[in-house]
Amino acid sequence: MNQADVQSTICVAGWTATVRPPESYTTALKVRQIAQYGYTDTATKDYEEDHLVSLELGGNPTDVRNLWPEPYTATLPDGTEIGARVKDRLENELNDLVCSGAEPLTAAQQAIATDWLGTYETLETGQTFLPSP
Repeated sequence: MNQADVQSTICVAGWTATVRPPESYTTALKVRQIAQYGYTDTATKDYEEDHLVSLELGGNPTDVRNLWPEPYTATLPDGTEIGARVKDRLENELNDLVCSGAEPLTAAQQAIATDWLGTYETLETGQTFLPSP
């Protein structure tokens, strides 16, 4: 996926449903990865099998290197709630920025892949965060 493709893919309502892997695939992967990562909580209901680079940003739907069991609930040492729902909001916000032309796709992908929490915190304060390509 590249910048030239965004208006016909990630910016089309419902497009992610056309590439989202089946639950049978993601659930089986989630079970394996929870064990591989050594999570003490092994209840699959407590995790979303999440795309590091989200489908809303053109992330690979089935590559295991782009999927991981993300807890629905997690708290930072300072008490800040994070987790799958927080990252989902960030994914949608980044998609809006890319689709509006405010930010380039590659910068949004890089930001979420390398430091999604820092990117979320930056956007929450209203700061610009994405570098020019």
